[in-house]
Amino acid sequence: MNAPWSSLLLLAVGLSGITLNVYAAESIPHQTLNANFTKLTQAFEQLDLTAIEQIYTDDAVYISETQDRGIISGKENILDLYSRFFNKIKTKHAKLEVDFRVLVRYSEPNSATYIGYYLVRFHPGKESGEPISEFAGKFVTVFTKDSKQQWKISVDSNTHAAPHFYYDAKPVPNLYYGRQFIAAAAK
Repeated sequence: MNAPWSSLLLLAVGLSGITLNVYAAESIPHQTLNANFTKLTQAFEQLDLTAIEQIYTDDAVYISETQDRGIISGKENILDLYSRFFNKIKTKHAKLEVDFRVLVRYSEPNSATYIGYYLVRFHPGKESGEPISEFAGKFVTVFTKDSKQQWKISVDSNTHAAPHFYYDAKPVPNLYYGRQFIAAAAK
């Protein structure tokens, strides 16, 4: 009588372990969350305002790195900021390359906070004769689930940082690590 009972107990414990592991794997959807950085990268590189619109919540807040700009609230105001920025890039016949390296992620069922570095390479129009330049920064970005269970940016903030912080950042398991630009100075 003890043998069948202990077998059932072992089976139950084994199945509950499988269930817990499946739940744990789904509780932090690494690929879905990391895909947001791919979307951001593509939106910047394609100067795609429509893609930016789909990334932010309606009540999102953007905290810029510039000292002369206040906190920007609401998706429409954020889109206006990006529209002006994208238009400047287009007018100069320039292009951008953007990448992120995430060092920390705090996750809850309906929100995820990311902390890391970004790097932007500015490719001026050929007629300008200017060299490629780059700038970097630190960011804290909060993604929240909207009513359709889509992860969107609700808080976005950044500050300037020396590019070497981006280049020196080490990959962290399950976190977005980008395309791993080679330092411009090495080119």
